[in-house]
Amino acid sequence: MRLSDLQTKNIITLDGKLIGNIIDVVIENGQVKYLIVEKSKFLISLFSSKDEFEVKWEQIKTIGDDVIIVDCQ
Repeated sequence: MRLSDLQTKNIITLDGKLIGNIIDVVIENGQVKYLIVEKSKFLISLFSSKDEFEVKWEQIKTIGDDVIIVDCQ
């Protein structure tokens, strides 16, 4: 799978909340460590002014056709 394929998918929490879309990745020692996600406008206004969110690769539960489901707890 290519990064461009991942960037078209919405990032969703286990309980169905939209986090945002992938804008970048962090790679260390040849492995993806984090997805850098641009927060949805709803999350930006509710939780912080920072518009990026890091999702650890280990937090990913499922990569589907349209969404990536993550456990952010």
